[in-house]
Amino acid sequence: MHEMNQLTTFWFWVISGVKVLAVFTVVMLAVAYMTLAERRVSAFIQDRLGPNRVGPFGLLQPIADGLKNLIKEETMPGTSAKFYFVLGPALAIMPAVVTFAAIPLAAPLPTPVGTVDMIVADVPIGILYILALSSLAVYGIVLSGWASNNKYAFLGGLRASAQMISYEVALGLSVIAVLLLAGNVTLTEMVWQQQQLGLWFVFPLSLAFIFFVISALAETNRLPFDMPEAESELITGYHTEYSAMKFSMFFIAEYSHVLTASALMATLFFGGWDIPVWTGDDMFWHEGALIRGFDDAGAPIPATPSILITLLTLGAFCTKTAFFVFLYIWIRWTLPRFRYDQVMHLGWKVLLPAALGYIVLIAGTMLVLDQLGVPFGLLYGLVLTGVSGVTTIAFLFFIDRDRVIAGAHGMGAVARRREASRALLARRAASNPDGSVS
Repeated sequence: MHEMNQLTTFWFWVISGVKVLAVFTVVMLAVAYMTLAERRVSAFIQDRLGPNRVGPFGLLQPIADGLKNLIKEETMPGTSAKFYFVLGPALAIMPAVVTFAAIPLAAPLPTPVGTVDMIVADVPIGILYILALSSLAVYGIVLSGWASNNKYAFLGGLRASAQMISYEVALGLSVIAVLLLAGNVTLTEMVWQQQQLGLWFVFPLSLAFIFFVISALAETNRLPFDMPEAESELITGYHTEYSAMKFSMFFIAEYSHVLTASALMATLFFGGWDIPVWTGDDMFWHEGALIRGFDDAGAPIPATPSILITLLTLGAFCTKTAFFVFLYIWIRWTLPRFRYDQVMHLGWKVLLPAALGYIVLIAGTMLVLDQLGVPFGLLYGLVLTGVSGVTTIAFLFFIDRDRVIAGAHGMGAVARRREASRALLARRAASNPDGSVS
């Protein structure tokens, strides 16, 4: 059996420093090249080329953009609150770059000095740490909008705060369903529970996944929820007065949040670094040893970590995260922006009551399964999958009734009926020259 991680204090601090430096560097590089990916994917959707001249296939374009922002002139509005004007971008970017620390990236890595967990900080509060810190980013946005002393920027900051409050509630409620099923708030534990269940949580908690995706889009201020920026109404919203690197810091923060949200979707609902079907990567710390499960007698089965397994699981995690980053980009360049009233309606009148009802339904189903003695495993997950599937279909096709979800791209059902009534009254009035309506 693989023994407990015997890292000494010296090697713990050395490896922790290496992990911090490596993850920060990779996240910053990923953010830089996410800008290139967004521009190339949007160009493909719009039947054009996108950046392709700076370096082979345009791969040096993010470096050129970074250098341009470094040498551009910094502007400072004469009537702004200068200290808070500078503090705003810093407050926006700090939560974005520290939340990735609590996400497990791969299976544990065996080294000559001990087994290294592939996570920067395996904090026991896990998802609560990420939710708490990511919600602080709105303070930087609101402060920037207020400190600019610009009406457009101020309105963008107000919109950001209202939107953040509205969808933070739905985001938290969607995570509660995951916590109920996992029984733990640590993200490494959630990966292990999905391996033991035999199903990724996206199947037994399909509606919670939909709520999480919608709320994450709103939390990152991405289309169709980019009301704080809203170029057609507010120029660029809260960062209207910013330029050069302070302007870039807002985009670094946005793409960092997108990367973190994508990694969270992969971890909470798609097994994290778990490779589907294959059980060779199943491993978890239990009483000081790495195990891959329990036998029929309840005895732990030892796991066999290796460098190959770590690399394979890291590849699986990166693939899942990259898919959700692509989904973010695809949605941005496909859907039009919601109206502000639709954003508020969807958050408070649709997602909030639906998420509360879904939590009650999932908790009740789990209680019934526990009372019936159904063990936590594949059958347990399949029953929850059936319940969630029916609930998801009901939500998508019956509850909304085309008022909000389809209302942004065309006339909703209620508006169509109202317009048809008006047209009927107009025809009747035209058929009666005396002006009376029969």
